[in-house]
Amino acid sequence: MVEKVNPPVSARSYGQFCALARSLDVIGDRWTLLIVRELLPGAMRYGELKTSLAGIATNLLADRLRSLEANGIVERHLDGAGVVYRLTPWGAELREPMEALGRWGIPLLASGRGDDAFQPRWLTLAVPALLRGRTASHAVEAGIEVEGFLMVVRVDEAGPSAFVPAERPSTVLTASPDTVVGLSTGTVSVDEAIADGDLEGDGAPLRSIFSVRQ
Repeated sequence: MVEKVNPPVSARSYGQFCALARSLDVIGDRWTLLIVRELLPGAMRYGELKTSLAGIATNLLADRLRSLEANGIVERHLDGAGVVYRLTPWGAELREPMEALGRWGIPLLASGRGDDAFQPRWLTLAVPALLRGRTASHAVEAGIEVEGFLMVVRVDEAGPSAFVPAERPSTVLTASPDTVVGLSTGTVSVDEAIADGDLEGDGAPLRSIFSVRQ
């Protein structure tokens, strides 16, 4: 059964009775999906969002967050002395279409990073998207550390995922963003990644995750 959701709250609308058009009414504005990308790994404070989304104006970030809240995609919670923003369960379902869009856009990265901004936490969306189709009958996990940001990549029967761990895992590969993307696309081997980076612990989980092709 499809859960009923109220029509989008939007100042602008395509005015079409079409799921794609109504989705774009809600998430089609500039910066909106990038805010969702920031929140996929976990809750963030307003200041953290502003810092991570270099270039967004404060008033625009506030406007986009209000719209996402009004449409049931983001919710606010008190955390200690401040407010944090996090995705609702419905908002978290945007992961799948965003992963698909990320895979589609991989050729656009061929020109290199240049002067573009980069945040390591974005890899928690990119890596599972690039590993799509990988499964394992017995779950396997490995840590990936990029520019001080640690995430765990996991592959199990349900497929690949990535998350910020509560504790440091026994296997951690410290590597550059380009190396991690190369590992995930198959253009960089595990041995090359280890040689270019730094391996802590056993490399077997990395080989299980990144070497096996479906």
